[in-house]
Amino acid sequence: MADIGIESVMVNCNPETVSTDYDTSDRLYFEPLTEEHVSEIIHKEQGKGDLAGVIVQFGGQTPLKLAQPLNQAGVPILGTSPDSIDLAEDRKQWSALLSNLGIQQPPSATARSLEETLEKAQVLGYPVMLRPSFVLSGTAMRICHSDEDVREYAGYALSVAGDGSLFLDRYLSDAIEVDVDALCDGTNVHVAGIMEHIEEAGVHSGDSACALPPYTLSPSVMGRLSEQTKALARALKVTGLIYIQYAVKDDEIFVLEANPRASRTVPFVAKAVGAPIASIAAKIMAGEALTDFDLRHAEANRVAVKEAVFPFARFANVDPILGPEMRSTGEVMGWDDDFGTAFLKSQIGAGVTLPTSGIAFISLREDDKAGIVEAARNLIAMGFEIVATSGTSDFLAKEGIETRLVKKVLEGKPNIEDEILNGEIDLVLNTTEGAQSRKDSKSIRRTSLIQNIPYFTTLSACLAAVKAIRAIREKPLSVRSLQKA
Repeated sequence: MADIGIESVMVNCNPETVSTDYDTSDRLYFEPLTEEHVSEIIHKEQGKGDLAGVIVQFGGQTPLKLAQPLNQAGVPILGTSPDSIDLAEDRKQWSALLSNLGIQQPPSATARSLEETLEKAQVLGYPVMLRPSFVLSGTAMRICHSDEDVREYAGYALSVAGDGSLFLDRYLSDAIEVDVDALCDGTNVHVAGIMEHIEEAGVHSGDSACALPPYTLSPSVMGRLSEQTKALARALKVTGLIYIQYAVKDDEIFVLEANPRASRTVPFVAKAVGAPIASIAAKIMAGEALTDFDLRHAEANRVAVKEAVFPFARFANVDPILGPEMRSTGEVMGWDDDFGTAFLKSQIGAGVTLPTSGIAFISLREDDKAGIVEAARNLIAMGFEIVATSGTSDFLAKEGIETRLVKKVLEGKPNIEDEILNGEIDLVLNTTEGAQSRKDSKSIRRTSLIQNIPYFTTLSACLAAVKAIRAIREKPLSVRSLQKA
């Protein structure tokens, strides 16, 4: 901020994850992000000059919660107002805003007790997504397929909700989830990046791989996503950054949620489009107009893929299947001229070595079987042998794809877990649905993890992995710096 004549002071609550360059801010504090600690820092800093204000948009949900109490204490909040922040968080107000704008959202309801949650879930129809308000990293978010699931999860979800309420919405099975980052100065809006999740809707955005630009969305859908983002940013009177999550199903767009703050994807977007998104946002919050910045060339000219990094290997008995509660601890980026190669590079960055030949195990939930046919044919064409459990094997046989039948873990020995332990499997493609199915197949995923065998647990990730394998077989990898984009 020095180039606009403002001293900047940063507060970081986690010195274990410092990624702040020494010249990013004039002063750096390592203190908890609580009202008391931040107020003390403000009091200390005011002895050195006038306080222009506090930015809460760059630290996720924790500092966002400080906006209202700091504002009530007379501290100026730069950027989006606390009232607009609350509007995006309050599920009832948010639903009313979307209705007024004519923007679709999945059928939804709010509840404040287990009994009310059960009643609302039955009205909406299963499956439903449970979302506590004002929580971090998807805490206690669950996809519930039955009354039994609601009874199991709702109590905990209600206990962690910031305002004691629970938001339910119809889970859009097989939808494509999309993240959008945008800049707004209250009037003008620049859509910085539209990212298509590789995993289906229902996997936390921080755990899903994503591609920029989108690799399956039509220009028409992307245009409508951009227009809806601009409408929401203006309606929320955003000053700075906004991050919106959408689901696209059968070319229809549904808004899942909006956060008037920087998202974890901002560094990824900035690198992919070659623009200092965070720096521009800070200057907008300090009073500059969006039109003061030349963003005409801030767009992706190659495919960038963000992949999450997980700590599963460090924790015994943890099931590495992905869901709505965030579990990743880092991110990497792959960058190339086509999606398959960019995804391949992201896997290499995440420590996953994809095989170029060998034996692939395929076992998919019923709804995914038709979607794997082309990928299975590609694996066969590349010289892979396919082994499959009975249901998947029968389905692929009807499609003219030869497989070797292998027993499920519960069907006796030797079974698929034995083959993985014996080093006979090189790739695992395994999707499940329902609590019992996930429980039955947990040992397959866990054994694959321990044996360092690449595994994928959503259909879209399975398809991306096959594209990546084809890419590495067709041409050698090349390296190019971001600065030479």
